[in-house]
Amino acid sequence: MSTLNCLIIDDEELARKLIALYVEKVEGLTLVATAKSAIEALSLFEKDRIDLVFLDIQMPELSGVELAKLLPEHIQVIFTSGYSEDIIKGLHLTSVDYLLKPITFDRFYETVQKVMKMGRNRN
Repeated sequence: MSTLNCLIIDDEELARKLIALYVEKVEGLTLVATAKSAIEALSLFEKDRIDLVFLDIQMPELSGVELAKLLPEHIQVIFTSGYSEDIIKGLHLTSVDYLLKPITFDRFYETVQKVMKMGRNRN
């Protein structure tokens, strides 16, 4: 099984820490970096090979939805939000899924398995 390099982008520190903890628990995921804003994350895409992004929708300056539109096609996106109405904004994009905060491990794991299955089906 190949490893997916992950990036977490969220303006809430607790959310970043929780998702990072979940990433560490799942074999096949490697956390490359975290960022507290979409602007901060832009340079990370140039430096590192990113396969999967956990992307908060509501962030200052550049929203998660706006950032997702700028990402290369090979990057899988899982949106995160504390507001269910935000999810509709992201669904029209090519996101894999969404995680509604507070994020439980079982929901996180289910979503990640979906990404991994999609990756196996592409090969």
